Amino acid sequence: MHQTEEAEIPSQQDDLWVFGYGSLMWRPGFEFIEKHIAQLENFHRSFCILSHVHRGTPEKPGLVLGLDHGGSCTGIAYKVKAQNRTETIAYLREREQVTSVYLERWLPARLASGEEVKVLAYIVDRDHKQYSGTLSNTEKLTFIKQGNGISGPNSEYVRSTYEHLRQIDIEDHDLAQLVADL
Repeated sequence: MHQTEEAEIPSQQDDLWVFGYGSLMWRPGFEFIEKHIAQLENFHRSFCILSHVHRGTPEKPGLVLGLDHGGSCTGIAYKVKAQNRTETIAYLREREQVTSVYLERWLPARLASGEEVKVLAYIVDRDHKQYSGTLSNTEKLTFIKQGNGISGPNSEYVRSTYEHLRQIDIEDHDLAQLVADL
Protein backbone atom coordinates (compact mmCIF):
# COMPACT_ATOMS: atom_id res chain seq x y z
CA MET A 1 0.00 0.00 0.00
CA HIS A 2 1.28 3.45 -0.87
CA GLN A 3 0.46 5.92 1.85
CA THR A 4 -0.63 9.11 0.12
CA GLU A 5 -2.73 11.96 1.34
CA GLU A 6 -5.47 11.50 -1.27
CA ALA A 7 -7.17 14.85 -0.64
CA GLU A 8 -4.04 16.69 -1.68
CA ILE A 9 -3.34 14.88 -4.97
CA PRO A 10 -3.32 17.28 -7.91
CA SER A 11 -5.59 16.52 -10.85
CA GLN A 12 -4.59 13.72 -13.22
CA GLN A 13 -4.80 16.27 -16.05
CA ASP A 14 -2.08 18.44 -14.48
CA ASP A 15 1.60 18.06 -15.09
CA LEU A 16 3.39 16.22 -12.30
CA TRP A 17 6.11 17.75 -10.13
CA VAL A 18 8.59 15.43 -8.41
CA PHE A 19 11.01 16.53 -5.66
CA GLY A 20 14.51 15.04 -5.62
CA TYR A 21 16.95 15.54 -2.74
CA GLY A 22 19.31 12.54 -3.07
CA SER A 23 19.85 10.15 -5.96
CA LEU A 24 16.80 11.51 -7.81
CA MET A 25 18.85 14.70 -8.33
CA TRP A 26 21.58 12.96 -10.29
CA ARG A 27 19.73 9.89 -11.56
CA PRO A 28 16.02 10.67 -11.88
CA GLY A 29 15.28 7.74 -14.22
CA PHE A 30 12.15 9.29 -15.72
CA GLU A 31 11.43 11.73 -18.55
CA PHE A 32 10.90 15.35 -17.52
CA ILE A 33 10.31 18.61 -19.39
CA GLU A 34 11.74 21.04 -16.84
CA LYS A 35 13.95 20.95 -13.78
CA HIS A 36 14.35 23.71 -11.20
CA ILE A 37 16.09 24.22 -7.90
CA ALA A 38 13.35 24.11 -5.29
CA GLN A 39 12.91 24.57 -1.55
CA LEU A 40 10.80 22.26 0.59
CA GLU A 41 9.88 23.49 4.08
CA ASN A 42 9.35 21.43 7.24
CA PHE A 43 11.66 18.60 6.09
CA HIS A 44 15.43 18.29 5.86
CA ARG A 45 17.85 15.99 4.04
CA SER A 46 19.18 13.42 6.52
CA PHE A 47 21.18 10.19 6.48
CA CYS A 48 18.54 8.35 8.48
CA ILE A 49 17.59 5.26 6.46
CA LEU A 50 19.34 1.91 6.69
CA SER A 51 19.47 0.63 3.11
CA HIS A 52 18.72 -3.06 2.74
CA VAL A 53 18.46 -3.13 -1.08
CA HIS A 54 19.93 -0.29 -3.15
CA ARG A 55 23.05 0.53 -1.08
CA GLY A 56 23.26 -2.35 1.37
CA THR A 57 21.72 -5.63 2.49
CA PRO A 58 19.81 -6.66 5.62
CA GLU A 59 23.02 -8.29 6.91
CA LYS A 60 25.23 -5.29 6.04
CA PRO A 61 22.99 -2.24 5.69
CA GLY A 62 24.14 0.93 4.04
CA LEU A 63 22.84 4.40 4.92
CA VAL A 64 20.87 6.62 2.57
CA LEU A 65 19.06 9.92 2.68
CA GLY A 66 15.51 10.54 3.73
CA LEU A 67 13.46 13.66 4.16
CA ASP A 68 13.05 13.86 7.93
CA HIS A 69 10.83 16.24 9.89
CA GLY A 70 12.00 19.78 10.62
CA GLY A 71 14.01 22.46 8.88
CA SER A 72 14.06 22.80 5.11
CA CYS A 73 15.62 21.12 2.11
CA THR A 74 16.87 22.51 -1.18
CA GLY A 75 16.69 20.03 -4.03
CA ILE A 76 15.43 19.65 -7.58
CA ALA A 77 11.80 19.81 -8.74
CA TYR A 78 11.17 17.96 -11.98
CA LYS A 79 8.15 18.74 -14.15
CA VAL A 80 6.70 15.72 -15.94
CA LYS A 81 4.09 15.96 -18.70
CA ALA A 82 0.60 14.95 -17.54
CA GLN A 83 0.56 12.16 -20.15
CA ASN A 84 3.60 10.58 -18.43
CA ARG A 85 2.25 11.02 -14.91
CA THR A 86 0.96 7.47 -14.30
CA GLU A 87 4.07 5.72 -15.58
CA THR A 88 6.36 8.10 -13.68
CA ILE A 89 4.55 7.53 -10.39
CA ALA A 90 4.63 3.76 -10.99
CA TYR A 91 8.38 3.95 -11.65
CA LEU A 92 8.97 6.03 -8.50
CA ARG A 93 6.94 3.64 -6.36
CA GLU A 94 8.92 0.67 -7.67
CA ARG A 95 12.21 2.48 -7.03
CA GLU A 96 11.49 4.26 -3.75
CA GLN A 97 9.07 1.88 -2.07
CA VAL A 98 11.03 -1.40 -2.26
CA THR A 99 10.79 -1.80 1.54
CA SER A 100 8.10 0.85 2.21
CA VAL A 101 10.48 2.99 4.30
CA TYR A 102 9.20 6.15 2.60
CA LEU A 103 5.79 7.76 2.82
CA GLU A 104 4.52 9.23 -0.42
CA ARG A 105 3.31 12.81 0.10
CA TRP A 106 2.17 15.79 -1.95
CA LEU A 107 3.85 18.86 -0.48
CA PRO A 108 4.21 22.52 -1.42
CA ALA A 109 7.63 23.52 -2.73
CA ARG A 110 8.94 26.88 -3.88
CA LEU A 111 10.89 27.05 -7.12
CA ALA A 112 13.87 29.40 -7.39
CA SER A 113 11.60 31.68 -9.49
CA GLY A 114 9.30 32.08 -6.48
CA GLU A 115 6.50 29.97 -7.97
CA GLU A 116 4.91 27.49 -5.56
CA VAL A 117 4.12 24.01 -6.88
CA LYS A 118 2.74 20.83 -5.33
CA VAL A 119 5.45 18.15 -5.53
CA LEU A 120 5.40 14.42 -5.07
CA ALA A 121 7.99 13.72 -2.37
CA TYR A 122 9.11 10.68 -0.42
CA ILE A 123 9.58 11.33 3.30
CA VAL A 124 10.93 8.86 5.84
CA ASP A 125 8.52 6.77 7.88
CA ARG A 126 9.89 7.20 11.40
CA ASP A 127 8.00 4.09 12.53
CA HIS A 128 9.74 1.87 9.96
CA LYS A 129 12.40 -0.57 11.21
CA GLN A 130 14.94 0.92 8.74
CA TYR A 131 14.67 4.41 10.24
CA SER A 132 17.95 4.99 12.07
CA GLY A 133 17.15 8.28 13.74
CA THR A 134 20.10 10.54 14.48
CA LEU A 135 23.51 8.91 14.22
CA SER A 136 27.00 10.21 14.95
CA ASN A 137 29.34 10.70 11.98
CA THR A 138 31.30 7.64 13.13
CA GLU A 139 28.14 5.52 13.07
CA LYS A 140 27.14 6.92 9.67
CA LEU A 141 30.57 6.13 8.24
CA THR A 142 30.40 2.55 9.50
CA PHE A 143 27.19 1.95 7.54
CA ILE A 144 28.37 3.89 4.47
CA LYS A 145 31.70 2.05 4.26
CA GLN A 146 30.12 -1.40 4.59
CA GLY A 147 27.09 -0.74 2.37
CA ASN A 148 26.91 -2.27 -1.09
CA GLY A 149 23.60 -3.11 -2.77
CA ILE A 150 21.97 -3.56 -6.16
CA SER A 151 22.67 0.08 -7.07
CA GLY A 152 26.33 -0.13 -6.07
CA PRO A 153 28.57 0.94 -3.20
CA ASN A 154 27.08 3.23 -0.57
CA SER A 155 30.18 5.46 -0.73
CA GLU A 156 29.44 6.11 -4.43
CA TYR A 157 25.92 7.30 -3.50
CA VAL A 158 27.33 9.66 -0.87
CA ARG A 159 29.98 11.11 -3.20
CA SER A 160 27.54 11.50 -6.12
CA THR A 161 25.00 13.30 -3.96
CA TYR A 162 27.70 15.62 -2.60
CA GLU A 163 29.07 16.39 -6.07
CA HIS A 164 25.63 17.14 -7.47
CA LEU A 165 24.81 19.47 -4.60
CA ARG A 166 28.08 21.32 -5.22
CA GLN A 167 27.23 21.66 -8.94
CA ILE A 168 24.03 23.49 -8.06
CA ASP A 169 25.71 25.60 -5.35
CA ILE A 170 24.13 23.88 -2.35
CA GLU A 171 26.45 23.65 0.66
CA ASP A 172 25.88 20.71 2.98
CA HIS A 173 28.60 20.75 5.63
CA ASP A 174 27.59 17.42 7.20
CA LEU A 175 27.72 15.69 3.82
CA ALA A 176 31.06 17.38 3.03
CA GLN A 177 32.49 15.99 6.27
CA LEU A 178 31.26 12.48 5.47
CA VAL A 179 32.89 12.64 2.02
CA ALA A 180 36.14 13.93 3.53
CA ASP A 181 36.15 11.03 6.01
CA LEU A 182 35.46 8.28 3.45
